[in-house]
Amino acid sequence: MSDRIPMTRTGYDKIKADLEYLQGVELPKVLEGLAAARAEGDLSENAEYHGRRESHAMLEARIGAIRDKLSRAVLVDPSQFPKDEVSFGCTVVVKDLDFGDEEEFTLVGAGEEDYDTGKILITSPLAQGLNGKKVGERVEIPVPQGKVRFEILKIGPPK
Repeated sequence: MSDRIPMTRTGYDKIKADLEYLQGVELPKVLEGLAAARAEGDLSENAEYHGRRESHAMLEARIGAIRDKLSRAVLVDPSQFPKDEVSFGCTVVVKDLDFGDEEEFTLVGAGEEDYDTGKILITSPLAQGLNGKKVGERVEIPVPQGKVRFEILKIGPPK
């Protein structure tokens, strides 16, 4: 995995807002609940205390992961990439050579992924397999379930 994480300003701002919400809203709530549970007395048999402590640890881990992602962010301007090949920020229409159906993917940076709408991370194996290809090219991409085979039909601006 690459040390740097490509993302647009929009994706960066979204992730940063999530971090600020977790630190400014969620963390104080969790700490308040933890303090209240601690005040209940005997901690060895206090299930609420142990549950709150676990929630606190999970939230701190999530905050740490987001901080790490932001610290490794590289802001990218998709308009600077070639328009005639699959690259960061473009939308690509492919034909699945095994099933015959068409699929559409938009290659995005961290914070903008939405797999339900076809927005996939540029760092994903699928996006990396498509990256740099041109219309008409065929590609075989290894995925956890085996291999997928696509033909590039169209390359366009992000949707």
